[in-house]
Amino acid sequence: MSERTEYAPGEFCWVDLATTDVEGATSFYDGLLGVEAQDAPGDPDQTRGYGFLTKGGKMVAGIGPVQSDEGHSAWASYIKVEDADATAEAAGSAGGSVFFGPVDLPNDSGRVAMLRDAEGAFVGIVQQNRHPGAQVVNEPGAWRWSNLMTRDLDGAKRFYGDVFGWTATHDDAAPPGIELWHVQGERWPEGLGGAMAISGDLPAEMPPHWQVYFEVERTDEAIERATTAGAKVGFGPIDVPAGRIATLVDPQGAVVSLIESRWPEPR
Repeated sequence: MSERTEYAPGEFCWVDLATTDVEGATSFYDGLLGVEAQDAPGDPDQTRGYGFLTKGGKMVAGIGPVQSDEGHSAWASYIKVEDADATAEAAGSAGGSVFFGPVDLPNDSGRVAMLRDAEGAFVGIVQQNRHPGAQVVNEPGAWRWSNLMTRDLDGAKRFYGDVFGWTATHDDAAPPGIELWHVQGERWPEGLGGAMAISGDLPAEMPPHWQVYFEVERTDEAIERATTAGAKVGFGPIDVPAGRIATLVDPQGAVVSLIESRWPEPR
């Protein structure tokens, strides 16, 4: 099991799903990834139906209901920061905005906000306290990677560099056209995430967004399980140097990506 007990500031440390049907989505991801549901501890009025997807008793991701009538199902990635309020202010100064927060999490777990980068892509931040982040990563059934789809790669480099201290480089093991984000102290073998320009054969109406990738043993078999359970294939499967990838739309409408990984083992 690829367990993590701590994350460096500037690293992605958590992913979660806001969904229109928590029970249905939990059943779907159990069948797709082999995860189990666990309620978040504390007052239900505070947690507002939020819970965890777990593997071997360890937290893999969060799951909860969308919080407004206009909301839609979506996965989100969260970056660890030392000061959520200061980071939210820095995002505004760099051309982004604050969608909600910063707010304190229940049970002294930390402080969280959802930002929009300079192009409008949503990205979360979390000032960790008792919340440990994802406890299992980089193995089948767990979160593997987050990847930014953007129409302004140079602008994204400026924004994430200014706000989080990130740099971006290309690596031969990365899929074609993808640059890899790095930050001092990170422990992801492939960098802490990627960035790719929206162009070519991709839909013109695709908005800038962060993709969330989960690792699976066999991408084609995972697609068969997913489509049998009501998901749709949005892209792929295709082979890239990092592995075999595909993007799905789950039965509740959230976009989620899969990778049968050929990355090296985590450091």
